[in-house]
Amino acid sequence: MAVVASAPGKVLMTGGYLVLERPNAGIVLSTNARFYAVVKPLYGEIKPESWAWAWTDVKLTSPQMSRETLYKLSLKHLTLQPTSSSDSGNPFVEHAVQYAVAAALAKFDKNKIHKLLLQGLDITILGCNEFYSYRNQIEMRGLPLTPDSLASLPPFSSITFNAEESSGQRPEVAKTGLGSSAAMTTAVVAALLHYLGAVDLSSEEKDTAKLDIVHMIAQTAHCIAQGKVGSGFDVSSAVYGSQRYVRFSPDVLSSAQGAGRGVPLEVVIADVLKANWDHERTKFSLPPSMTLLLGEPGTGGSSTPSMVGAVKKWQKSDPQKSLETWKKLSEANSTLELHLNTLSELAKLHGDSYRSVINKCSMLTAEKWAGGEDNSSQAVVSALLGARDAMLGIRYHMRKMGEAAGIPIEPESQTQLLDTTMNLEGVLLAGVPGAGGFDAVFAVTLGASSDNVIKVWSSLNVLALLVREDPNGVSLESNDPRAKEIMSAVASVKIE
Repeated sequence: MAVVASAPGKVLMTGGYLVLERPNAGIVLSTNARFYAVVKPLYGEIKPESWAWAWTDVKLTSPQMSRETLYKLSLKHLTLQPTSSSDSGNPFVEHAVQYAVAAALAKFDKNKIHKLLLQGLDITILGCNEFYSYRNQIEMRGLPLTPDSLASLPPFSSITFNAEESSGQRPEVAKTGLGSSAAMTTAVVAALLHYLGAVDLSSEEKDTAKLDIVHMIAQTAHCIAQGKVGSGFDVSSAVYGSQRYVRFSPDVLSSAQGAGRGVPLEVVIADVLKANWDHERTKFSLPPSMTLLLGEPGTGGSSTPSMVGAVKKWQKSDPQKSLETWKKLSEANSTLELHLNTLSELAKLHGDSYRSVINKCSMLTAEKWAGGEDNSSQAVVSALLGARDAMLGIRYHMRKMGEAAGIPIEPESQTQLLDTTMNLEGVLLAGVPGAGGFDAVFAVTLGASSDNVIKVWSSLNVLALLVREDPNGVSLESNDPRAKEIMSAVASVKIE
């Protein structure tokens, strides 16, 4: 029986760079762009002689990249060895498989799990189109740069690679910066843990203890595959959904970093599951009647690790100045969070005046925003303007930090685009998510104003993506997403 799990991509709205260090918080929104993992047995039945086998087969398929890799998984050491000649290994999925199997064996009925493993593992990974850049295909087809053109592409389209670098490096996939590796790792871990009976993700009510196991294993696999212990906000939002996040202490992964030094993987993973995971997360999502928009400016994306490296170097070389900048950034982040939480509260307490103000403001530029006579609508406008000011402060300090570190956190081209966006009717916020650079920009719009923003972006050669906030994290799907997409495509065909 196939198990399908999915995990969402993310947008880090505040906390770029700061979220790398405790106790700084970041606000991360999960999205409707999801990564899917389909896990099923490779063989229909177990051969009689299988009890003596020391290895089992694993097949990993990525249809969008036209790749298929075969592996042998050692049942004793849980090592994965590719047996097909393809050189296109996927370290994120490989670590996810090893660690999820180790977690299942460390915690649950070994005999039952061995039986399942002896049937082999057939794993397919699929990412929604939103994770990848399809600008070139749209331009080649002569279509306008609009969300409708994106929506006309078949679901789970083939991914094109960037032109090969002259330095002879392997071509890289053009991405939109939604955290595909974290969503993919999380989906594979969740699907495997459920398939092996280690966690049951089928109940409607999400059991935090079960999600915690998915989180610990996905976080470990992702960090080890990356070769560094990152802040982990991308994996956390892939598991739990939109949230305010404070990172875990990096030393919770010290045993995993020592894996392969003679300590069995099961023991390492048992340590990881017992470690003191001290990250903090608080539920968060955008207030009602607000829409998250992402726009792809077509400048080719940025390398987050090298930008993070430059900021760390600057912190070392100028500790006093960098500390001042971080303090101001942290205050601006907290202020924005406070105003957004206030707006969510006002929407609950004074629904009618909240909706009325949002609708009015959605048709006006920010300098014309005003409330009615009553206190509640004045409070809504005051929180809206406060959130805007905080965002302008965040952008100012991020730019200053970029200048000091010698990297384009908010490059000039993005500054012009964001200023233009923030001056449009009904736009509350606009910024560069996460580490900044030339990746997608984000905007948060009020009421029905997003259509106008999409039009203006299109005229500026910016492609609005089909990404929206969806505050839900990892989930079990009822069937293969390709079948679902085909069904809905068939249903939408109107026969005259």
